[in-house]
Amino acid sequence: MACCMLCVPLGASLWGPLKELWETVEGAVMRRQSESVHLLDLQLKKHKPHFLSLYKNPPKSAEQRDKVRKASTEGIAIQGQQGSRLVPEQLLSEALILSDMFDMGELAALELLLAGEHQQPHFPGLTRGLVAVLLYWDGKLCVANSLRSLIQSRPGKTFTLELSGELVALTTRFTDELMGQGLTKRILSLVSEVNVTREFERLQKQRGLGNEKHRKQVLDLIKESRQALADSLFSWTCQSPLTKDDTLALIGHLETVTFEADGSLDSVNLSLVMALLYCLDVSFLEQGTEDREDLLQALPLLTERDYVLAVHNRLLEGPTWKIPGLQAVCRLAWALALRALSQLPQALVEFTESDEALADLALLGDVFLFMKDGMLGCEGFSQEEFYIRRLHTLITDFLALMPIKVKQLRNRADEDARLVYMSLQMGSEPPSSLRKDLDHLMFLIGEFYSKDPFGLELGLEFWAPTESLHHTNLQGSYLGMALQRPPHKQVVLSKFVRQMGDLLPSTLVIPYLRMLKGLANGPQCSHYCFSLLKTNGATHGDTMQGMTGRPVSWELLFHSLMLYYENLRRDLPSPEAANLYRHPPTRGITQREVDGLTSYLELLTTIITWSENARLALCEHPQWTPVVVVLGLLQCSVPPVLKGELLRCLAAFGKSPEIAASLWQSLEYSQVELNEIESSCEEYPLTRAFCQLISTLVESSLPVNLGAGLRAPGFDPYLTFLRDAVFLPFPTRAYCHAAEKWEVADGVLEVFHKLLRDYEPQPADFLQEMVELHGEQVPAHKPPGHSIMFHLLNDSPTLALCLSLLEEGVRQLDTYAPFPGKKHLESAVLHCLCLLELALQKEVVFMDLLRESQASLLVSPLEQLLQGVSPQTRRADHIVNIASYLYHSSSNPEAAFQSAKILRHVARYPNIQIRLVGDFTHDPAVSDKLMAGFVECLDIDEAEESVEKEEGELPFLFMIRHEIKIHILNLLMTSLELKPPNLALYLLGYEVKKAVSSTNLQDPGVLGCPRSCLHAILSLLQRGSEKRSGPVLSQQAPHLAELCYQVIYQLCACSDTSGPTMRYLRTSQDFLFSHLQHMPFSLPSEIAALSQMSWLMKTAAIELRMTSLNRQRSHTQRLVSLLLDDQPPTQHTELGMEEETRSVCGFLHFDTASKVRRKLLCVLDAIEFSQDIPDLLQLDFFERAQIELVITNCEHVNEQGHTVCNVKLLHRVLVAEVNALQGMAAIGQRPLLMEEVNSILQQVVERNHVRRSLNAKRHALQSWRGLVETLLTACPADLIPPDDRQLIIRDLLLDLHDKVLSEDAAGELMPIVAGAVFTLAAQLSQSILSEQQQGVGLDGDGSSGFASIANSALHLILRKMLDFILCTGGGFQRLRAHLYGALLYYLQMAQKPEEPDTLQTGKSMWERLTAPEDSFSKLQRENLSIIESYGTALMEVVCRDACDGHEIGRMLALAVLDRILSIDRQSQWLLYLCNSGYLRVLVESLRQDDGALQGLLTPQPPLLKPLYIYESKMALLTRVAKTSEGAVELLRCGLVAQLMECQVYDMLPDSDAHRVMRDPSGFIPSPLDRYRQILLPALRLFQIILTSTTMNHQQGAPQVLQWLIVHADTIQSLLRCQELSMGALQELSLLTGIISKTALPGTCCSQHPTDPPLCLHLGPDRRPETVASSHGAALYSQVCANIMEYCQTLLLQSSAQAQFTICLFSPSGSEPAGRDGARADLSSALPAAASSRVPSLGLVLYLLKSSAADFSRFHQSHRQSLSKLQGLAQLPPEELKELCQGLVSGPGGVDKISSVQRSLLAKRRLVQLINNRAKLLALCSYVIETCLFVLWRHLEYYLMYCTPSDPKNALLPGASSFRSRFADGKKSLDGRGLGLSRVSQQDLDQLQADMAAGFGEALQRKLLEVEGLYGEVRSRYTFIQALVRRIRGLLRRTKS
Repeated sequence: MACCMLCVPLGASLWGPLKELWETVEGAVMRRQSESVHLLDLQLKKHKPHFLSLYKNPPKSAEQRDKVRKASTEGIAIQGQQGSRLVPEQLLSEALILSDMFDMGELAALELLLAGEHQQPHFPGLTRGLVAVLLYWDGKLCVANSLRSLIQSRPGKTFTLELSGELVALTTRFTDELMGQGLTKRILSLVSEVNVTREFERLQKQRGLGNEKHRKQVLDLIKESRQALADSLFSWTCQSPLTKDDTLALIGHLETVTFEADGSLDSVNLSLVMALLYCLDVSFLEQGTEDREDLLQALPLLTERDYVLAVHNRLLEGPTWKIPGLQAVCRLAWALALRALSQLPQALVEFTESDEALADLALLGDVFLFMKDGMLGCEGFSQEEFYIRRLHTLITDFLALMPIKVKQLRNRADEDARLVYMSLQMGSEPPSSLRKDLDHLMFLIGEFYSKDPFGLELGLEFWAPTESLHHTNLQGSYLGMALQRPPHKQVVLSKFVRQMGDLLPSTLVIPYLRMLKGLANGPQCSHYCFSLLKTNGATHGDTMQGMTGRPVSWELLFHSLMLYYENLRRDLPSPEAANLYRHPPTRGITQREVDGLTSYLELLTTIITWSENARLALCEHPQWTPVVVVLGLLQCSVPPVLKGELLRCLAAFGKSPEIAASLWQSLEYSQVELNEIESSCEEYPLTRAFCQLISTLVESSLPVNLGAGLRAPGFDPYLTFLRDAVFLPFPTRAYCHAAEKWEVADGVLEVFHKLLRDYEPQPADFLQEMVELHGEQVPAHKPPGHSIMFHLLNDSPTLALCLSLLEEGVRQLDTYAPFPGKKHLESAVLHCLCLLELALQKEVVFMDLLRESQASLLVSPLEQLLQGVSPQTRRADHIVNIASYLYHSSSNPEAAFQSAKILRHVARYPNIQIRLVGDFTHDPAVSDKLMAGFVECLDIDEAEESVEKEEGELPFLFMIRHEIKIHILNLLMTSLELKPPNLALYLLGYEVKKAVSSTNLQDPGVLGCPRSCLHAILSLLQRGSEKRSGPVLSQQAPHLAELCYQVIYQLCACSDTSGPTMRYLRTSQDFLFSHLQHMPFSLPSEIAALSQMSWLMKTAAIELRMTSLNRQRSHTQRLVSLLLDDQPPTQHTELGMEEETRSVCGFLHFDTASKVRRKLLCVLDAIEFSQDIPDLLQLDFFERAQIELVITNCEHVNEQGHTVCNVKLLHRVLVAEVNALQGMAAIGQRPLLMEEVNSILQQVVERNHVRRSLNAKRHALQSWRGLVETLLTACPADLIPPDDRQLIIRDLLLDLHDKVLSEDAAGELMPIVAGAVFTLAAQLSQSILSEQQQGVGLDGDGSSGFASIANSALHLILRKMLDFILCTGGGFQRLRAHLYGALLYYLQMAQKPEEPDTLQTGKSMWERLTAPEDSFSKLQRENLSIIESYGTALMEVVCRDACDGHEIGRMLALAVLDRILSIDRQSQWLLYLCNSGYLRVLVESLRQDDGALQGLLTPQPPLLKPLYIYESKMALLTRVAKTSEGAVELLRCGLVAQLMECQVYDMLPDSDAHRVMRDPSGFIPSPLDRYRQILLPALRLFQIILTSTTMNHQQGAPQVLQWLIVHADTIQSLLRCQELSMGALQELSLLTGIISKTALPGTCCSQHPTDPPLCLHLGPDRRPETVASSHGAALYSQVCANIMEYCQTLLLQSSAQAQFTICLFSPSGSEPAGRDGARADLSSALPAAASSRVPSLGLVLYLLKSSAADFSRFHQSHRQSLSKLQGLAQLPPEELKELCQGLVSGPGGVDKISSVQRSLLAKRRLVQLINNRAKLLALCSYVIETCLFVLWRHLEYYLMYCTPSDPKNALLPGASSFRSRFADGKKSLDGRGLGLSRVSQQDLDQLQADMAAGFGEALQRKLLEVEGLYGEVRSRYTFIQALVRRIRGLLRRTKS
């Protein structure tokens, strides 16, 4: 054999391909998937041998056996795997055992075993060998199911699946070929060969059977495969006749069939019998369908004489069958076929005449008895609609086609009745040879029609409307159609029913009643039967005597019951009643009478169960009074069986609420007693019937005041009886029939369940109310539900028995064996679970009300009681037992459903969760079982179920399984929110005994990993995800899919589970990519689609973030490309895998290829922004305001956290309101009121839908926004190139705005959109700025423009932003805050980036004026033009938001105003601000802010909102003040006056006292820093105002000076500050600047609150430590410049000529100590009194020298930075890193950024350093110039014009002389009375000597060098040179 033939396929050819075949057949035939037809054709061609050699295994061979034996040493090839694989010896021996067991080829056995090993995780607890056994039979079942489905798809005479013609042609052709090659005989031989017992023996011998569950699974598979084969043959015969040989083979098989143990056929043989019956069926000829002629031609009964002859001879003359009854059925069917054919012209007359003989033979074979016992008794009979239809045809054809035979049967029955009567009269036994064919026929009809699982109501054919019924009003109104002539067959059948009831002999009464009971089954049938019995009583009198009985009628029944009641009450026999049963009266009531009454009552019960009209008509009849009679009989001495039937009859009457209410009262008055005789008989019909009665009455109507007047009102006596006398003793009683034990339990628990279900705890239930009874006060009974709750919330016998019952239920179900009463045990268990679930559901309200009432009841929470120890097992396993029902979800889905609900209630409590995890995992076997149960519930595929089950069961079963999954998923989500260990972690496969994050998730079976709920959830979601249509679950069960996605998201979002989960999803599943590619989901339900996408997008955002952080670049890139790609996907599928390694830019560049819409935009398209809102309520009766209030009161927050209205509660409230109305008018209008109630409820349902829809849209939009933000901010920037990034952001912004600006966009979505717009605008701005930084070189002027994104697109974005701002109207201020932020970011783009100041000669003015406009200026101008086009509407909105509203909104509005004012060259906005009064409002609000600002300076860290608002206002006012018009307007508005009144400026905190008050986080500044944040903006504003108003008559200076005077103390203390921190330097810088600018002409120096010497004292000699930093150096230089400017101003103001100038500095050339650079403080060397000493000229000289030194240092630094900037690309990485450190905060921040980003940051840092140095150079230059000027003016005065004073004093130039000289100088500032006589000649000589020494050649060279380096690019060129020359000349001239 070739090597390839010995290759083992991993899927196992006996299972995997066959499973695939079945899925394809099911998809094509059952699911009608259009794409499956082609696949089906391929599969059928591939698997045709499997169908031809049905169930035949590959043969054994010595070569294969040898190959398998050597596989452990030589290895064996496995399909799909490279090379050979060595197989363990153990596995090979198992394969050989499997080969021998199933007589199959060794390789096939090996592959089956390998498949078993692969599938093992799906079957926990089983070995691979046992799994292989299951797979073997599952493969067989797949073939059989496929065959059956293919045959069912054929066209034919019985049914059609309405499939496409192409598919039907394919399957018909294929199945015809199979049938032509002997399929029938193969099926028949297999049905005989495949025997369950034989197979089990074979498996048992080889240990091929495992635990009970495995045995049950194998048994079911074998049974189902046999059944599927038989069904295939049955389906064929339903549609097409079999050939002669096949028909004879089928008859031959049936000849050998035997009974089951219970005397019925098994379901397989029943299928074959029905197949034969359909072969012999010709009833379809009556239907007259279009294809009748074609069917006639194909019917061998008409066309093939040989066929008819062979079948006829075989059935008529063949041997006796093993089951004679079966032979009789076939003979009857053949007889009826012949009789039907005889009526056709082309019939074969020679055979049709034998029909009578065949019918007689059939009757001799007890055909009707066999049909009843052998066929109806079969379990599978009622599960197949076409069995029922065929048998119905058989029965009705016999009655219609053989009326003479029916007549004969009746005559014989009458004759037999006479014989029986005579025998009874003579006292002898009746003859034994009596035939009972008519009895059997009636019993058959009764039994057959009494069950109608499909609701066909076939019995209607027995009821033909007759003329005699026309007078009954009931008929026409009930049927709702006019009477027309019925078909002949219906007339015959109707006649049969009526004639059989005429002159009815006593022996036929019971069979006839049973027949009527069957024929009355159904809503219409019951009506007809009621009318018949009514008519019989009306038309016949009581005159008929003798042997011919009175007709069966209501009259007879109720008359007889009344007579029995009257006689039994007197304890006397009833002679008249005995008439009915034709035997002498005996004392009491005989068994025959009991049987007759029972049959009558059963008929009555059936009719009134179905027909409400019959119920009411009988009860309202004045003579019959059935309820009274029945209650009367219940009190008499009659057998329990009859009492039970009477109670069941009452229960049927009680279905009508009207009757139920009176029935309760009648029960109370009659005081029915349930005696204990049942216990001695060990049968309990009365108890069961009583439970049924109470159950019905409770459901229909339970009066609140039941028993009032007779006892304390309430249900309590009944409940006590049911609990104490029925429920609690039921386990210990003896039972004749074991099943009855569970029937009793089921009945009583059903009552408890209904009572608790309808109970809602009320406050009144917990108060002890008293009622008056017979003149005494007795305690009132509580509602029954309250009592049941009390017993369930205590460790009561009731709870213990319920839990014991649950334990017993699990024990019994675990046996997987049938037992008596199994169905009722399952029902009882279900009621127990429902009771526990309801108690858990209601206990919170119950216990809250109990606490509030302070009643003395003691209760415990049920979840704690469930933790108790079981008395049977001595373990706390109650919850384990409850959870075990999930393990049986396939057989008991409802119990599993309730179990899931209970677990979900219990899981809410964290303390219980921890114990549960312990209980669930304590025993490994229990743990595995429970895990398997949960997984099985999630794994069950409803779609597979749908193929197997019949239609009636389908939706309910589907819903239950669906709900179980939903509850389990909700349980997981609830548990995940609790701290570990919790149930969810255990069920999802995470570590519960170690750290959760240490979990290593694996595929099932890998490293012993069991299949967990996580695997099941992923399987659910992954099914179909590889196909184009997307995940199947999303389409079939949208809500379930949503919860699955939510669980995945929760696992990814939780810090403990995130790592393991995302790693597993990424590596093993490729989950996110496979699901994201199907977005947006297209589902019928928009809400479901949006919710699913929301959770998926949130998970994707986390994945993007984590892969970015972990630098898993390929994963991030793959997802980014999927979401942002705008190229057709075919491109990158053709490129192969290597394309994933390149940048996403390949996907995004514009090229000639066609574009596709980006997935992110497609998802946005799927979110519909419009929302239909229901119309307002139109009410006629209710008041709208009241109804709205009620609706609001009924609202609650649902599980998803959404507020919706509880429709059920609202319905209850409204109906109670309607019921409370009194009077005839209200009763008459009740239908209209109820109609209005329905319209209100409909409206509320629509409102709830709208809310859910809006919530889904909001959630989806938030998730979309989160994903977008993550993509743009968290992913590595270089994944998307800047130009493509801008295009993406442009598309997103434009689409977002288009959707939100549509007219019908929902306002609820606007805030999210605004937030997204803000983020996108920020990203766009950042991207453009970084691109500009990359593009702008040293010499560039920014003219490169905005290359990536056109200006037109930017303008469109701006217009849409402004439209969005305006469309929000007056509200939505918080929303506009986002938009203002976005607008700010947008406007920021037009700001020209900072350029390095190279100190080169600038362009000439003409060049600047004629230079082309750069792109920044152009964009800025166009932006302003667009903004201005919106006119005052936009101005109004922004100004209003700036003045009032939410703090953040105000701050951003102020910032927007600031930004627009900065670019508004025409001052339109400023004009509007001023004219509309908004500026005045802002100015006046400063005074109002004073109190809040003062509060900020308290030691406790306060809310800083007032500070931020204040800073924003001051920033705007500063911007306004930058224009002279604005400054003047501010002064006119009284700005300075307002600030003068602010006391906060005087509240300077003590720096030492508040140093300890610092916020440890560093976020909240210290009080001193806060003070500076308040003061500095005011000082800056003053400085700007002074600058702006300098040329305009100095309007600002006097006012600002006034402010300085008002706050003089504070100003003095600030100026005298000893600790010169950065903040203090800022204060000094601004203060000195203000002071220097207030020293203007017209401002008298004496008004200044500060002394010039003091200013000077604080200037040059106080170089603080902060000067080391560039910012500190700039501030210090600024202070120096301000002071020198002040001095210069004073000198210039005093006089233009030196001889009349004032002297600011004393004539001393000595420099202060520390001029070597030690930064000494002069004040420390002076006594305290010297603080006002006049400073010397040496100080100016020192300042001049230090500034010159600083200049050279700064100039060198400037050149170095400039060279670094020019050679940025060549800088070493360490230096780049060091440069970036100044801009990146946090440790390791620089390491995380990319090299491109690092280069950009370094460039930005260098530009900052260069410009800072340029500013310092300008300040140094200015200080040098002013120092030289002051020095020159003083030297000129002292050395040329000053006259020395007394020479005696010249030797003592003490401090006092300086002080007096300065004081004189203060008194006369005009220069003429300066007290010059005090300067001695010696001082002047010393001054000249010191100055000559200090102002030496070195300094002069340095100064000239400064001018050479810097002065030539400034306008004051040669100024320094001139002054130096003059000073040098002064010094020399004087000297000479």
